Amino acid sequence: MQEDKKMKVKKGWLAVQVGLADEDGVPQRFLIPISYLRHPLVVGLLDRAQEVYGYHPDGPLRLPCSVDDFLHLRWRIEKESSHTHLHHHHHHPQYLPQALSFRSC
Repeated sequence: MQEDKKMKVKKGWLAVQVGLADEDGVPQRFLIPISYLRHPLVVGLLDRAQEVYGYHPDGPLRLPCSVDDFLHLRWRIEKESSHTHLHHHHHHPQYLPQALSFRSC
C-alpha cells in the first residue's frame, strides 16, 4: 500500500501522509476522497497541518496526527457517510468536532 510512492492518484482522490515524528517508522501514505476535505474534523486537521508544516505544494499533504488517530477519523467519516445515505430523510449530523480529540493535535 505505502510502497508504491509513484502510484497515480485517481481523479476525485487525494494522497496524504500520516504519522508523527515520535512514532516509529516513516509517515504512511493514504488515499482519501476529496469530499473528506469538507468534513469539519478534516478541516480542523488541515488548519493544524498548516500551523505545523506550513504550505508545501510538492508531494502528498502531510497531516499532523498519528496513524491510529487518522484511521479512527476515517472510520468515523465513513460511518457517518453510510448512516447519512441510509437515513437521508432523517439527517442528523453525528459528528461534533470536539468529540474527536487527537492525542497529537
